[in-house]
Amino acid sequence: MDDRSLKQFVNLADSLHFGRASEASNVSPSALSRSIARIEEEVGVILFERNNRSVSLTHAGQMFLGYARETLGEWDTIRNQLMEEAAELHGEVSMYCSVTASYSFLFEILARFRLDYPHVEIKLHTGDPEDTITRVLSGSEDIAIGARPSRMPAGLAFKPIAQSPLVFIAARDDFLQHDRHHDEASSTWENIPMILPERGLARRRVDDWFRKRSASPQVYAQVAGNEAIVIMVSLGFGIGVVPKIVLENSPLADKVRVLEVRPRLKAYEVGFFTCLLYTSRAHETAYTISYAVVWV
Repeated sequence: MDDRSLKQFVNLADSLHFGRASEASNVSPSALSRSIARIEEEVGVILFERNNRSVSLTHAGQMFLGYARETLGEWDTIRNQLMEEAAELHGEVSMYCSVTASYSFLFEILARFRLDYPHVEIKLHTGDPEDTITRVLSGSEDIAIGARPSRMPAGLAFKPIAQSPLVFIAARDDFLQHDRHHDEASSTWENIPMILPERGLARRRVDDWFRKRSASPQVYAQVAGNEAIVIMVSLGFGIGVVPKIVLENSPLADKVRVLEVRPRLKAYEVGFFTCLLYTSRAHETAYTISYAVVWV
């Protein structure tokens, strides 16, 4: 039984979801299922109760989870001690961010980091920016780039690296219907089709903006992903709201325009997140490396 199988077991035990655990383990759900089956065959007991709806640890699985965590922790400890003998920082750090953040911020930061720590392996995962904090707090990632929420969860460190206004956008040729140079009557806004994110910080701020105007937006579409909002707005389906940095990096930037809406939405504060709450020596090297990235 190798450490990779144990890590896969721990990922599934933590998430109790084959899809999320397979993503965290960088394997397919079917490969993860085979790996768990091999472990159960080796130990001779069932470790997970699973059906089409749920996954849960058996009593034996809970006992084995303690063994797996302890074994992985001891392996990391001895590996770290051996690396310290080499007087160089080694190891790996798992990083998460949106596609936009990856090409907006990471090149310069990682180029500098690579010069200082050439033996550190960086594993970069991209996805929905609204999952940033959850992935760090769950231990799926050591560090992530995202927008600071209004309330910071306990146990997180945050290092700001940039600010990006949150802006209303319309199709470039749609000047008559959607020109807003000031905060007009709520009834006017209620007649405008809006293309909004399904969830997350931007959606909460837009909803709050309309609530303060005593207005209810006419939601034409709820979209997952800022780039998709830019696409729909450029085609003239309605007004959208996106971070300005998304617009600046979009290939459709010349197809839309920023509306001078007052009062403005609160800007995004973008930066690095890393978790401060670690419960074993197994995470100490990951934290050290994450800390170095945050403060580089």
